[in-house]
Amino acid sequence: MSAASAPEFGCLYGVGVGPGDPELISIKGLRCLQQAPIVAFPEGIKGGPGIAEQIIESWISPSQHRLPLSFPYVQEQSTLERAWHRAAEQVGQFLKEGRDVTFACEGDVSFYSTFTYLSQAVRALYPQARVETIPGICSPMAAAAAAGLPLTVQRDRLAVLPALYRLEDLTAVMAWAEVIVMMKVGSVYQKVWSLLDQAQLLAHSYVVVQASTTQQQIYQNLQNYPQLELPYFSLLIIHVKVTKEKALPNSRGLSRT
Repeated sequence: MSAASAPEFGCLYGVGVGPGDPELISIKGLRCLQQAPIVAFPEGIKGGPGIAEQIIESWISPSQHRLPLSFPYVQEQSTLERAWHRAAEQVGQFLKEGRDVTFACEGDVSFYSTFTYLSQAVRALYPQARVETIPGICSPMAAAAAAGLPLTVQRDRLAVLPALYRLEDLTAVMAWAEVIVMMKVGSVYQKVWSLLDQAQLLAHSYVVVQASTTQQQIYQNLQNYPQLELPYFSLLIIHVKVTKEKALPNSRGLSRT
């Protein structure tokens, strides 16, 4: 086939499918998913379905081609870059044929998202391809809704720590932020608990596990929970300063929805 008659490149769509509840996908995102000839998503662990795949399962049909992509849970940059490159090549095989690919991304596509790296790799390999994004609900918003609290009010300054490896990071942020969100807090929870105890902030902090899913758990009044064993998708919200407009509810310990 000559270059002149080659089909136009397809478009890579990134759709944020929310934190877990399948009904939290936007109407625009749902339409994009259901119209997609190829639906891509991060593959699950040990052959099981990944979170994004579970979220969209009830919305897509058997006639749509499913494209699981491997993104390893490691921090080694070279390993990650190889995985992004390999995933971009898999997506590119369809884009070169003029076929669109929709990538389902847990949470929001621009908030610490795998789609960011995939889209960058696709743009580098296939500059002719278009990339479009459709936003979704990210976990801090879902966690605040689950707890029945506003995340911020008035002039509150919000800080988000994607993963904490040094307590100095949290201490520094506490000096200027009114609200702090700590993502994936499980691996450092006990150390953070001690710091919050010293700062007398345990009563104004809460943990949400797997927000909006059937496995959701909410821990309030963390004075009672110094030794929590938390899964990977656990989030801690700290209200450094509590205003009248953002009064925390009475402590209820652990609740499930």
